[in-house]
Amino acid sequence: MSESVPFTDIAMDDAMVERVEAVLRSGRHVKGPECETFEANFAAACETDHAVAVSNGTAALLLGMKALDIGPGDEVFVPAHTYFATVSPVLELGATPRFVDIDPERYTMDTDALQDAVAASESPAAVAVTHMHGQPAAMDELLAIADNHDLRVIEDAAQAHLATVDDRPVGSLGDIGCFSFYPTKNMTVGGDGGMVTTDDETLADHIRALRNHGRDESGEHVALGLNYRLDETNAAVGDEQLARLPSWIDGRREAAAAYDDRLDACSAVVTPATVEGATHVYHHYPVQVPAGEREAFRAFLDERGVSTGVHYDRTVQAQPAVRERVDASETPVAAEYCARTVSLPMHPRLSDDDIATVCDAVEAFAEGER
Repeated sequence: MSESVPFTDIAMDDAMVERVEAVLRSGRHVKGPECETFEANFAAACETDHAVAVSNGTAALLLGMKALDIGPGDEVFVPAHTYFATVSPVLELGATPRFVDIDPERYTMDTDALQDAVAASESPAAVAVTHMHGQPAAMDELLAIADNHDLRVIEDAAQAHLATVDDRPVGSLGDIGCFSFYPTKNMTVGGDGGMVTTDDETLADHIRALRNHGRDESGEHVALGLNYRLDETNAAVGDEQLARLPSWIDGRREAAAAYDDRLDACSAVVTPATVEGATHVYHHYPVQVPAGEREAFRAFLDERGVSTGVHYDRTVQAQPAVRERVDASETPVAAEYCARTVSLPMHPRLSDDDIATVCDAVEAFAEGER
């Protein structure tokens, strides 16, 4: 039996270290072949024509929205339950976020609520949808709404690398896909990093200019841009990690299936749903605990060596930096979910003993050993 189970585990092997060493010795640290190779391989993995590497996931969202010309007067529909970075670029660009409630089983944007929100909007421009926890959103329904109302679609795929909808990778379904390589993500670059994917050559060229001081291929500064480039060392790590990602996803899905087998019948928690036609890549394995018992649940598991996380403890519009800038909006499903969600340990190297330690602790909590 495991003595302790960490919440996550960041893989870094000798091949990655050796490739970084080679870059450092090459003298080419930015705008070089490692970034070009990583972009080409990531685009192929996502089945898109273009991939543009940037400095982090938030930059991917910001530059993607900027390239789509989102700005003052535009309303952008966002899920009420997502990371802050899905929404902060909308506000940074002077647009207005409209918060949409989530599906109670899928934990992603509720498309019926989206339809109502778009119908009530005076200036609908775009929808930024998050594939939350690694679960793809209901993209067919969402894309139909977007098509009917001429909305641009931004996929926030920061938690869902290589997740699929009917065998189509996320990041290839909307106008742009935005990925993060923050160290705890399903793959990393050994630091911060991000990627924008698209089939639109004009958008890709615009984002490439925006990440590099607004310079085009001729060297002219044709747009107002800052520096959002990805370093060569990070790109080298990212390319190595991308090659290992499919097997790591298999490991996450096996761990999730083992959790499901033990915890589906446990009265203390609600386990995450699987959706027909969608491939969940389990960036998190979130369970819901009874309202008001989350801290006791987490403390109980912590005493038994099981680390947990919360993603996230409030809706985005309840964050102070957002609350003071937007009109009040009610999203009761997201609010309840935020009050009950707890993420159990999840990474591809969880052993059978690790799973047993976690499940034993959860079941002991359910049986009243507290």
